[in-house]
Amino acid sequence: MTSYPGRYAPTGVFVCFEGGEGGGKSTQSRLLRDRLEAAGYRVRLTFEPGDTPVGKEMRRIVLSPETGVLAHKTEVLLYAADKAEHVETLVQPALDRGEVVITDRYVDSTLAYQGAGRALDVDEVEEVARWATGDLRPHLTVVLDLEPETGLGRFEGRDRIEGESLEFHQRVRQSFLDLAARAPEHYAVLDARAPIEEIAATIAARVEPLLAQARRETR
Repeated sequence: MTSYPGRYAPTGVFVCFEGGEGGGKSTQSRLLRDRLEAAGYRVRLTFEPGDTPVGKEMRRIVLSPETGVLAHKTEVLLYAADKAEHVETLVQPALDRGEVVITDRYVDSTLAYQGAGRALDVDEVEEVARWATGDLRPHLTVVLDLEPETGLGRFEGRDRIEGESLEFHQRVRQSFLDLAARAPEHYAVLDARAPIEEIAATIAARVEPLLAQARRETR
């Protein structure tokens, strides 16, 4: 993979949760939000794809089984459009206000799913995704690592992406681990099979040093 310089917000704190299916990203995102709000921080909990009006339409297209087969490049561009709108209208403004932004999925998911999973040129996919997001990087990305066989078994119904082959999801998992190895100072790779409370405590400890540039609520 090509090395891109990266841009980190000087105000606020940007935390991302990544990993394959069924690893507990939504649960840990909410737990971190609750912990930080209880400590008085202003927090914006968000997700990709779909947490903007434009993004909702992108999410419907890329995840609905009714969509059927999409050209792989089309899928990349739809996810990039969601990310561009998400950063421009939600993530960056919240960081500018000094808030803690916690997102369930971000650029790494595009690199893992649409790059490695679809067996596209990951450097080309990354160039599109970094351009769409202005190369804004999370201060910390938490990768909740889990074998695809275990994670996929936690769902009764599957969307377009969850319904891909086991080999697809194995490539996705390895991609997340490879991305974390590129910048270990900005990643925490955790075993998603560990107790929920134990994972949450580890995440909180990694986030704590970042909070100096976050804004607390004034009461």
